[in-house]
Amino acid sequence: MSTTPTLGHQFLTPYETGNQNQTTSWEECIQFYQRLAAAFPRTLQFFEIGRSDGGRPIHTGVVTADGVFDREQLQSEGRPVFFNNNGIHPGEPEGIDGCMALVRDFCLQPERLAALGRTVFLFIPVYNVDGCVNRQNTSRVNQDGPEMFGFRGNSLHLDLNRDFIKCDSLNAQVFNRFFSVWSPDVMVDTHTSNGADYQYTMTLIQTQADKLGSALGGFLRETMLPAIYTQMNERGWPTCPYVNPVKDIPDHGIEDFLETPRFSTGYAALHHTIGFMPETHMLKPFADRYASMRALVETVLDFTIANAAQIQTLRSQARQAAATSTHAAVSWKVDQSRPSSFLFKGYQAVYRPSVIGHYTRLAYDRSQPWEKPIPYFNHFVSDVTVTQPKAYLIPQAWRAVIERLQWNGVQMQRVEKAQMLEVQAYQIESVQSHPHAYEGHLFHDQLTLVSRQQTVQAEPGDYLIALNQPQARYVMETLEPQAHDSFFRWGFFNSVLEKKEAYSDYVFEDTAAEILRDEPATRALFETWKNTHPELLSNQEAVLDFIFTHCERYREPEWRCYPVLRII
Repeated sequence: MSTTPTLGHQFLTPYETGNQNQTTSWEECIQFYQRLAAAFPRTLQFFEIGRSDGGRPIHTGVVTADGVFDREQLQSEGRPVFFNNNGIHPGEPEGIDGCMALVRDFCLQPERLAALGRTVFLFIPVYNVDGCVNRQNTSRVNQDGPEMFGFRGNSLHLDLNRDFIKCDSLNAQVFNRFFSVWSPDVMVDTHTSNGADYQYTMTLIQTQADKLGSALGGFLRETMLPAIYTQMNERGWPTCPYVNPVKDIPDHGIEDFLETPRFSTGYAALHHTIGFMPETHMLKPFADRYASMRALVETVLDFTIANAAQIQTLRSQARQAAATSTHAAVSWKVDQSRPSSFLFKGYQAVYRPSVIGHYTRLAYDRSQPWEKPIPYFNHFVSDVTVTQPKAYLIPQAWRAVIERLQWNGVQMQRVEKAQMLEVQAYQIESVQSHPHAYEGHLFHDQLTLVSRQQTVQAEPGDYLIALNQPQARYVMETLEPQAHDSFFRWGFFNSVLEKKEAYSDYVFEDTAAEILRDEPATRALFETWKNTHPELLSNQEAVLDFIFTHCERYREPEWRCYPVLRII
């Protein structure tokens, strides 16, 4: 917990002046930082970085021990950057309140400020500003406090912690530009969890170490995480990995949460940033959640300060490795054959008849606590690895994709004059999409690709993206269609999945017979199809569709051809 400021009540937070079950409003929060920055201009700089979809300002703050705030100067000096993001889900607000008190203490406690050394404390006080303003007490079904809080969705009804790649929201577009130019070394994005009941107040999601890869991932798993768990225990807040049960209850084991790039920590990994998503437990009192969150942020910050040089070196090595690699993993899955073990503090799960329906319900009996080792699946392996090209060619027409690459600092070269290039192209053989809308998109869950070599003409204004650059990983995991959260999976290239021309059945019936006579390859495909689907031979549309889509005479080269081309 923070100490009481020496300047009286001027810089107490709404949480501190309340009953410890209250969180700040957005207006109170911003005014607090503005007053603090005005009173301590050599400690805190606080400013706007963009606007939300609802038209509200998104702010950031910078704290340094020596009063240097210019980003370019800080980067030229090689200063480490610790980034604290808050309020992406404003119904999970303890990070918002804890950050206010921590920044206040930097301003009022010289020894706390001096402990930063060369490290920059960078923060966003409230990321989902529209959700924070949408203040109520009804939307968090299972949560114990606070009395009033913000809403998960933004003004477009989007969950911003699913938007970091697709960037449908203005918030995410602002965040992409902000994050890529600051390139923080470590990020803590504060949350509250739901799910099983257990004894811990704090649980922790970290960038999955195998997916983070290289020596940086090993450092996270073998050095940083053990230090964080040890320090949190010494602070009185024993911490466990995020409770993601492999079955119905933690007793059977838990596995690391695979935070793909749609999430903050997965997005951070594309920039070789070590990311943490602390998840306090929803059923613990808000005062405990606040205190444990404050302890977690300080613990990770202190570790970053002490180990900044090593972290920066490992990040640099990871960037270089990604830029010069011959192969890249773009999709990951849990390794069921390599469970670890975690000494877990849980509650006895009990099953009893429901009082509202004819079924058995799960409950946890807090009068029966237990502590025992459980399986912990924290090793992942690649399930899709691709050959890394020398470069990609993106036709200039695909503006939405090009914009997102630019927001993330990707180095691109525009083609100055028409030229012929030998490329590898993906043909999309099949796509299976999510049956319902997910965050405004019909996400493509599964796809089958074949590749072929061809010669294409690059037009003036098209973009060449060489992979020998610091943002190579971001490029690979957004442009390779099979990557977890590629632009293709999110639907940025859906138009190529549509055949643009059609036929009239009474005319094409005769043409189809000619095609089967004149095209042996099409005839062979049709014979196989007939043997496989005899029940469809009475369906004229099915028969003609098959011939139309497989024949050479009316082939559309662009149909199902992924337009981003690989230069090998």
